[in-house]
Amino acid sequence: MKTPAPYMPVEHRLGRAPERVLIIRPSALGDVCRSVPVLASLRAHWPHASIDWLVQDTFAAAVREHPALGDPHRPDERASHAIEFPRARFGRWSPATTLELLRWLESLRRTRYDVVIDAQGLLRSGVFALWTRAPIRAGYRRAPELAWLGYNHRAEVGHERHEHAVNRMLALVESLGVAPICDMRLYTSATAKRFAADRVADRAPRFVVVAPTSRWEGKRWPAERHANVVRALLADRSLGLGGVAVVGSQRERAQVGPLLELAASDSRVVDLVGATSVETLMGVIERSSLVIASDSAALHMAVGFDRPIVALFGPTRVDLVGPSRRSNDVLQHIEPGDTMDHKNAAAGRLLMERIGIDEVLAAASSRLGARAQ
Repeated sequence: MKTPAPYMPVEHRLGRAPERVLIIRPSALGDVCRSVPVLASLRAHWPHASIDWLVQDTFAAAVREHPALGDPHRPDERASHAIEFPRARFGRWSPATTLELLRWLESLRRTRYDVVIDAQGLLRSGVFALWTRAPIRAGYRRAPELAWLGYNHRAEVGHERHEHAVNRMLALVESLGVAPICDMRLYTSATAKRFAADRVADRAPRFVVVAPTSRWEGKRWPAERHANVVRALLADRSLGLGGVAVVGSQRERAQVGPLLELAASDSRVVDLVGATSVETLMGVIERSSLVIASDSAALHMAVGFDRPIVALFGPTRVDLVGPSRRSNDVLQHIEPGDTMDHKNAAAGRLLMERIGIDEVLAAASSRLGARAQ
């Protein structure tokens, strides 16, 4: 079915306000974090609806505590409304996992959603939307991988190569007759807050988070430069810093050797590489005074907690996937002829190495100084 333009509001098409709504945004972690304006917009427009979020199980903590999630009549059950997709388990094919996947899909159908919004727009998420058989299944008209076949509300919201990801999602929401609200706020659990206090904040109330790692080599600023910035920040007594927390996953420890060496010799540098979950990483970032990060999930978390940031970008389009409405906090040096492909390690290293230690230090000091006043 082709969606008419202008689009008919959901209430007109259903004959009532929807009772059950599903957001589909399984991954990646940074994308999940910056998709919360969709949830905030839906909740403001449909205050009495039960709203679920289909999310990869390993990333569910990013949205589980959001007050807009769930059934407003049963606020204590909010966590159960993060519909977890166990991607790793279902990715290992066997007759048993195939049957489990089919049962999981059938549970989506049994919920009888009135409205489903696919904010991801890929084949898998399109299949999820189709499987629900919801009366209204919304997604991008130009969604790749034939994902658009899963929708009966196909919104023309701008091309992915010309529109920021957050703006595109909000335009999709708007096509349903919902006023878009760019509320990026994230929320943490009591466990996350306790972890941040115990590991860093109690002994260093004013601290910096350094998130230097990335799956892609072309997105990494040299670790020895990060270490030099950390030394300089800690040496500047006017900033009043009590410490620095270095974060990343266990498998990324090899990327940050100079920072780990610094942590071993200076107790003010806290090694949390491999020590945090999504939940506890959010707690640490929430309590921080500044986050220095490459193009990563940690950066988008910092935006969600309205933290000062220094964003280090190489071969990535800031206008498409940079920190939402925070482009002034990005350090990036692009020259004519540069290859903008984060999977190209050599091209990425060239761009990242153009970012100097002095400019990172100046940006960090400026943000810390502004907060201290």
